[in-house]
Amino acid sequence: MNAIILTAIWGVIMMFGGVFIKSKTAPRFVAITGMLIVLSSSIIELLTKKSFFNFDHNNMLHTDGFNLTFIAIVMTCTLIYFLLTGTEIEKVGSHVGEYFALIFFILCGISIAATFNTLLMLFIGIEIISIPLYILTGSDKRNLKSNEAALKYFLMGAFSTGIMLMGIAFIYGGNPNASFYIDKIQIGLGHMPVLIAAGLLFIMVSMSFKVSAAPFHFWTPDVYDGAPTVFTSFMSSVVKVAGFFAFLRLFELSFGIVHEQWQYLIAFITVATLVIGNITAVFQQSVKRMLAYSSIAQAGFMLLAIFALNAKAKEGILLYSAAYSLASIGIFGILTKMEDYTIDGFNGLGKENPLMAFAATVFLLSLTGIPLTAGFQSKFFMLMAAVDNGHQFWLVIVAVIFAAISAYYYFRVIQAIYFKESDRNVVVANAVNPFFNYMLIVIIALIVIIGIYPEIVIGWMYR
Repeated sequence: MNAIILTAIWGVIMMFGGVFIKSKTAPRFVAITGMLIVLSSSIIELLTKKSFFNFDHNNMLHTDGFNLTFIAIVMTCTLIYFLLTGTEIEKVGSHVGEYFALIFFILCGISIAATFNTLLMLFIGIEIISIPLYILTGSDKRNLKSNEAALKYFLMGAFSTGIMLMGIAFIYGGNPNASFYIDKIQIGLGHMPVLIAAGLLFIMVSMSFKVSAAPFHFWTPDVYDGAPTVFTSFMSSVVKVAGFFAFLRLFELSFGIVHEQWQYLIAFITVATLVIGNITAVFQQSVKRMLAYSSIAQAGFMLLAIFALNAKAKEGILLYSAAYSLASIGIFGILTKMEDYTIDGFNGLGKENPLMAFAATVFLLSLTGIPLTAGFQSKFFMLMAAVDNGHQFWLVIVAVIFAAISAYYYFRVIQAIYFKESDRNVVVANAVNPFFNYMLIVIIALIVIIGIYPEIVIGWMYR
C-alpha cells in the first residue's frame, strides 16, 4: 500500500511543482527524491509486511512477498531510469514537472495492478497506467511521428479497454457468486460456463494487447518508434513487465483451476509472438525499431510464465522483470545519446567511446540471453518453468530456437560497434557526462551480479 499512496502523492506534488517551479532541472531532483522515498517505503513494507497507511479497502487489494518484491524491483528500475536519463526528459519539452508527474501516476497504476484482488481494481490499475502513457507518447509536439504514435496508441488502447470491460462483464454475469473478487470466481471443474469462457477469452485478448503479444502487437513498432526515445525506454521496460505481472496474477488466481483448458491458446499466442517478433526484427535497419520488435520477441518468453503457471514461473517473472528492465533502460539510454538510430549509426562507437560501447554490448548480450548475464538466468527460469509444466515440451524447443535467432540481430549492432569504421561522430557532442558513465557501470554490475546470483532477486519473495 505504501507504493500506491506515495506515488500518487508525489505525482500531485510534481504536477503542482511544474506550475510553480520555472527551472527545468529542479523537477528532476524532486522526482529522484520522491523515488528514493517510495523505494525505501516499499522495501520496509516488504521486510515488515506492514504498511504506513492503514485504511479499509474491503480486501480489494492484497499484498504478499511476491507482489511486494515486484514493486520493489519496479521502483528500483525507475530510480535507475531517472538517474540515467533524467536529463533527456528535460529536453523533450517545457513541461518537465508534468512529465515526471505522469510517470509517478503510472507507477501508482502499476502498484494497483500488482496488488489487485478484484477485476475492478485490475481495470483501474491498467487504465491509470495507460492514460498517462498516451500523453507521454505524444509529448514531442514538434514531431509528427510522435503525434501519430499517440493517436494510434490511444485508439488501439481504448479498443482493448472496451474488450477488457466486456470480458469483466461476462465473468461477473457467469460466476455463481456474482462477484468481482478474483478468489470468488468459482469456475469449478469440468467445462467452463459459456459466459466465463467468453469473458476469459476477452480478457486474454485485452491483456495480450497491453503486453504487445502477437497477433495483438501491431501498435507496438509505430508507438515505440514515434514516442520520444526517453519515454520509449520506460514503456518498453517497467510498463511492459507490469502488464505481464498483472496477466500472471489474474490467470493464476482466477483461472488456474482450469489451466489446461486455455493453455493451448496461450501456447499459440506464445509461438506467434516469438515468430513475428524475432523474424521481423531481423530485417530492421533502425536500432530503435529493432528494439521495438525485439520487445515483442521478449514478450514471447515472458508468456511462458502464463503458460506454465507454477512456482518457477513466478520466480522467472521476477527475474525477467529485473533483467529485461535494466537492459532495456540501459540500451535506450545509450540510444538517446546517439546521432543516428540506424545500425550503421553505431559504426566506430567502440573507438569513440569504449565505455558506452562495452555497456551497449553487455545490455545486448543480456537481451540475447548469454551466460553470466541476468538475461540468461531469466530465460533459463522461464524454460525451466515450461519444462516443469511437462505438457508441451515442444514449446520449449521453439523458444530455444528463436532465442538463437535473436542473437543474429543483436550481434549485428555489436558488429557495427567494434568491427566497422565511421567517418563522422557517433555520439552527440558533449551529451555524455561523467554521471551518465557511472550509471552505466552500475547497470552493468547489476546485470552481471544477477546473472551470477539470481537468488538476490528471487530470495526476497520468500522473506
